[in-house]
Amino acid sequence: MRVLFNSRAKHDYLADALTLLSGWTREGEQIRRTLAIDDTQHAALTERVKVVADALHLRPEISRQSDSTQIRVGHGNGEPLTEGEVLLAARIEDAYRAVTEP
Repeated sequence: MRVLFNSRAKHDYLADALTLLSGWTREGEQIRRTLAIDDTQHAALTERVKVVADALHLRPEISRQSDSTQIRVGHGNGEPLTEGEVLLAARIEDAYRAVTEP
């Protein structure tokens, strides 16, 4: 069965989903996460994120700054966050756990 969401219900659904993603902060129509990982973990994370992002047809911004990796998901041009972008953030969390667990 397919459920139709009106725009308000969709917004509430995304807001609820974002609360489950600890460490992510919302900046307008983008979400951001900073991860304290080394260069090797950064490279592994970037490769994993690229595979998922390509499958979802999304382009997150990933940058390395001294001892941390910063990730931004969303368009930032006034377009609201989509389900795919929130899903990408959740998959990034999975990838982060995979590259940092012993």
